[in-house]
Amino acid sequence: MEEINIKDSLKITPIQIGGDPGKIQLVLNGYLDTYNSPEFQSHINNLIDSNVKYLVFNCNGLTYISSTGIGAFTSFLKKLKQKKGDMVLFGLQSKVMEVFELLGFTKFFKIAVDLNEALSMLGHDVAAKSTPEKKEDVESVEEAEDIFPLVFKCPHCGKKLKTSKPGKFKCSGCGGIFTVSDEGKVEPV
Repeated sequence: MEEINIKDSLKITPIQIGGDPGKIQLVLNGYLDTYNSPEFQSHINNLIDSNVKYLVFNCNGLTYISSTGIGAFTSFLKKLKQKKGDMVLFGLQSKVMEVFELLGFTKFFKIAVDLNEALSMLGHDVAAKSTPEKKEDVESVEEAEDIFPLVFKCPHCGKKLKTSKPGKFKCSGCGGIFTVSDEGKVEPV
């Protein structure tokens, strides 16, 4: 899949997930506003129309978003839901996350900390992890399902966060690093 450059302000790098052309990660670099949003929307709608059902937006390089940009994401989600698909955003910088929060869209979109969490939020059929084969692995997955998804407060700033699995994470609010144990215990690093 070819990289897309929009008006020298936004670069989109599409990457297939697990070799499935219906599951795409889109790496965004630059900014998304009224100026480039129509062309951005056109490119992503063409992807969805070409039989893509699952989109994961890697927003680590997205430095700014306007309400028009968020409107584009809203239209993608609506179109994917009509196809029984879904989408997740991850890696939102604090400035970008603030716009989503200000406009009330953090409740509307699935927003993950990293790619693994994004894939697990799309569902088990999309996740990159393989099915556990050992009995102990099955038991630990079942135990984790009792605890996760876990909603908790950042140990650094108190921001409400959510994770679907244990691991090491970065707060989308303050950037503080913390770990979440298999038992759901949250500790600052």
